[in-house]
Amino acid sequence: MVSVVLVHGLYHRPEHFIRVAEGLRAAGVDVVTPELHRGSLAADTAAVQAAVDVLAEPPLVVGHSYGGSVITGLRGVGRLVYLAAFVPDVHESAANLGGASVELKTAIEPRTDGSTRLDPSRAAHVLYGDCPERLAAWAVGLLRPQAAGCGRGVPERQGWKHAPSVYVVCTEDRAVDPGLQQVMAARCGSVREWATGHSPFVGRAELVIDLVLELLGASDTPGGADRGITATR
Repeated sequence: MVSVVLVHGLYHRPEHFIRVAEGLRAAGVDVVTPELHRGSLAADTAAVQAAVDVLAEPPLVVGHSYGGSVITGLRGVGRLVYLAAFVPDVHESAANLGGASVELKTAIEPRTDGSTRLDPSRAAHVLYGDCPERLAAWAVGLLRPQAAGCGRGVPERQGWKHAPSVYVVCTEDRAVDPGLQQVMAARCGSVREWATGHSPFVGRAELVIDLVLELLGASDTPGGADRGITATR
């Protein structure tokens, strides 16, 4: 079976995907969760590209939020899944596409070294507001500071123009405006709509697992193709 690469967003860690990774591995899927936070979009993309390059077949790659900018620059992938993520075109970055919502911006705190962090008291509401309190607290505890500038990076290529792509619009998102997500989703081959907040891999991991398994099945079926717009509540 094709491997799956899960790419986290700003302030997050690979561990945020643990419930999805465990569910996929239980289904027999090989899962790779590379670490970003390399200091720039180019360095983050290179780290994920290195993980892709050692795989036997072009993988299915899921990018969350800023992770969409990262996966856009990849080569040699079989399918791209944008989860409430940025889909930059030529000369575009996450920042100039619209970037963070007002609610997310108010949660960002500058640090003396030039990096930023998320105020824990605000992060739960913005990123995990639809998650059970216990899971939201766990996810907030994993958040880490973020170096400046990554969101302003411009991918060197637009992978969604070369590989099949799916966009998942999270309609209750408080971090990336769902209206902006709809605009970016129009660039992808198919669109799904989930009535979730920004981080369904925390509170609704089964949605991500089921989608990935569905897409892997479609990849294994001759003539398999993405569906059109579907909604999940």
